[in-house]
Amino acid sequence: MSLNIEAQCCIVGCGPAGAMLGLLLARRGVDVVVLEKHIDFLRDFRGDDIAAATIEILDEIGLAEEFLALSPRRVRAVKAHTASGTMTLADLSLVRTRFPFVAVVPQWDFLTFLAAEAALEPGFRLLTGAEATDIIEQDGVVQGVRFRSGDEEGVVQAALTVAADGRTSLLRDKAALPVVATAPPIDMMLFRLPRRATDEASDAIDIHLGAGWAMARLDRGDYWQAACMIPKGAADVVRAAGVDAFRDAIAEVMSDLANHVGALETWDQIHLLSVQTNRLRRWHRPGLLCIGDCAHAMSPIGGTGVNFAIQDAVVAANRLTEPIRRGDVTTRDLAGVQRERQWQVRIMQLLQSRLTKGYVAAAGDKPDGIRGLGQRIGPKLLNLPGFCALRSRITALGLRRVHVAPEFRVAARQPPDGRHP
Repeated sequence: MSLNIEAQCCIVGCGPAGAMLGLLLARRGVDVVVLEKHIDFLRDFRGDDIAAATIEILDEIGLAEEFLALSPRRVRAVKAHTASGTMTLADLSLVRTRFPFVAVVPQWDFLTFLAAEAALEPGFRLLTGAEATDIIEQDGVVQGVRFRSGDEEGVVQAALTVAADGRTSLLRDKAALPVVATAPPIDMMLFRLPRRATDEASDAIDIHLGAGWAMARLDRGDYWQAACMIPKGAADVVRAAGVDAFRDAIAEVMSDLANHVGALETWDQIHLLSVQTNRLRRWHRPGLLCIGDCAHAMSPIGGTGVNFAIQDAVVAANRLTEPIRRGDVTTRDLAGVQRERQWQVRIMQLLQSRLTKGYVAAAGDKPDGIRGLGQRIGPKLLNLPGFCALRSRITALGLRRVHVAPEFRVAARQPPDGRHP
């Protein structure tokens, strides 16, 4: 059996970029089909940091209060702890925004929220368990995709196809778009530790540096979400040393959690994230646009991935809604999306690279020479008010605010009794 679907826009991938773009386009009357290869959004260890910039966008489309009703953890600072003391890397109370915090919510809840809002629009269709297998191309123009859903094969024909299928994008490969790899020298080992009633609550992302290790943790209410930075490709070396050695390292670097590490009994409890950063030289071909991780895989350092994906979707919706409705999306229209977004991607990837190198240096044991001098003087410079304010603004709002176009803006919905939720 074959499924043949026609739409004005086909979006492949219902991650943050795809879900937000589908919602915005559908609200403007565009007939949108979103293909998601998984049957649900329940996948662990995905980006869950929702910065003020994204909450401001949700506010502009009338959904901030509904989002905050998901009861996310509110992170108000980023702190680095070293043998020399504690530095405040970001203090979000210094930022001019209605939402001076990072909202931390499981990504599956965030995606379910966006998909449910989009489903209220008559032109929105989400097909789960539908995996794109190829692009449809005629005379050099992408005109849709082929997909597989269970035992069925299908086709979606569309005036515009948007690849939002992540850093391992099949559509990007099929379109032969060139990727610039900027491989960072790290991987991440992600794990959880139990949170005890006697543990001091924290509204910060705490980064712990020392003894050759760089680790971070976040208070998730009933557990500590933690990450350990390791050299690229070193996972086998770390595992070969044994779980006991890894627990000892955690206890040394995050000493106040030393009594918690016994909960890590096997490597099955520790997830390896192979960190990659890259970007496309060209985000588009006639009839096709790449956004989100498909266009630029971001490092987890700084928690920018979800927010950059959302901003890509907003810029795409602002620029492409009318061309999609006319059925005339030009290469110039697609290039305009890339032009508006790519400079921010390049600068943020550069900042992430420098920050990663800084963490690696600060984690070392009493280095000599210039490196040691940098460790001694760096914290004093970074604690200057001006530096902290700048870092805080970038953490909250990125390099430049992105806003939805006026035609997308709506007031927040009011409950039946007229009270604001």
